Amino acid sequence: MTSGQGQWPADVGITAIEIYFPSQYVDQEELESFDGASAGKYTIGLGQKRMGFCSDLEDINSLCMTVVHKLMEKTGTAYEAIGRLEVGTETLVDKSKSVKSVLMQLFPASAAADIEGVDTTNACYGGTAALFNALNWVESSAWDGRLALVVCGDIAVYATGSARPTGGAGAVAMLVGPHAPLVVERGLRSSHMQHAYDFYKPDLNSEYPVVDGRLSIQCYLSALDRCYGRYRQKAAALPGGGPVTVDSFDAVLFHSPFGKLVQKSLARLVFNDFLETDAAAVPERFPGLEGVQVSEPHKTLEESYFDRDVEKAFMERSRAQFEQKTKPSLLLASNVGNMYTPSLYSCLVSLLVSKKPDELTGSRIALFSYGSGLASSLFSIRIATTNGSGSRLEALLAGVSDVVGRLEARQKVEPAAFADTMQLREQSHHLAPYAPKADPSMLFPGTYYLTGIDEKHRRQYARAT
Repeated sequence: MTSGQGQWPADVGITAIEIYFPSQYVDQEELESFDGASAGKYTIGLGQKRMGFCSDLEDINSLCMTVVHKLMEKTGTAYEAIGRLEVGTETLVDKSKSVKSVLMQLFPASAAADIEGVDTTNACYGGTAALFNALNWVESSAWDGRLALVVCGDIAVYATGSARPTGGAGAVAMLVGPHAPLVVERGLRSSHMQHAYDFYKPDLNSEYPVVDGRLSIQCYLSALDRCYGRYRQKAAALPGGGPVTVDSFDAVLFHSPFGKLVQKSLARLVFNDFLETDAAAVPERFPGLEGVQVSEPHKTLEESYFDRDVEKAFMERSRAQFEQKTKPSLLLASNVGNMYTPSLYSCLVSLLVSKKPDELTGSRIALFSYGSGLASSLFSIRIATTNGSGSRLEALLAGVSDVVGRLEARQKVEPAAFADTMQLREQSHHLAPYAPKADPSMLFPGTYYLTGIDEKHRRQYARAT
């Protein structure tokens, strides 16, 4: 198929989505007490409620096999219908062999081996890069009419200390193709890439990252500023385009390291809207903020990242917008934690399960993806309203209708047992041979798990019944 605009496949986007998260969690309020942290530090200060975590039975391969199997099973999609498989992850168990190659075990070798794509890695951004690769393939001359499968998965763990409660784990799988209910808007994608040491993993013998928390927040907000500015420029340049503000979207989703940063991020977009507003219009659009004087916008942006007065003023100004446009997307982020590459897409799932089909139809969603180091993009999704998309949307929603039930079916683990599990993961990281110690009966039915690693580091898996 040629790439001329009139001959692109129609309504390319996400046709189905599935999410997996671990069957056990630790309560963040109990973890505060166990860690000797001040009351509310994790729950109010970070905005987190529960944190999902993996035992030594689960690794990145098992997470991704679980979510792919469940997606294909629920949708009834034949493995032969997949022409491209992209995986985004930063949880590496091998410096050469891709997770995608492990996933090929699920595909019938004789009929479905002709599949493009491998793994993409850049901190939490890899899932978005995988999604963009899949979209680009469907809209390219290489497309052969089959679907693309995008998988995002990670296990986020931190050493004992202030960063540990920002961990989490999970995986998301998405089918990408034409005539999708969730259409990724063409021509409305902006990115910002920059070198930074805000979060990185230089020690290949450890799962733990090196984190500069203050720099990481500054990099995140700076990337958001730049992506939003470029997105608005691209939107204005499109035929019939016009100004873009937070009010242009029915929902605004963010990569979610922790809930409080997401709330600050929406306030940040409103601050950007304020900077672009003519002074004469400020009293009407931003009542109460007339006293904020801005003579050098770019300098003001750079200096405002840790300006408490600016942050407080715009968090208060954006509170109602946050409650309406963003908070519904934080169900999984607040109850499972930071999944890294699946984080943004867990927010999409959370939004979908929080609304009825008629509330979603026709809405526009802005999505901001960020990965330290750094890579970031802002793009938008339109929930289609024509060509039978209503039934396709209902089918997509039916696929994730069990998410809330699965959240509540998890097992709560005491903080001391959680700490022991983290210590076991630390001690067993990259050991070979190795036999996992945890009990498979704790896993959700249908979960793939590690049965052993032989002396050559080859991993074997089984599926829980």
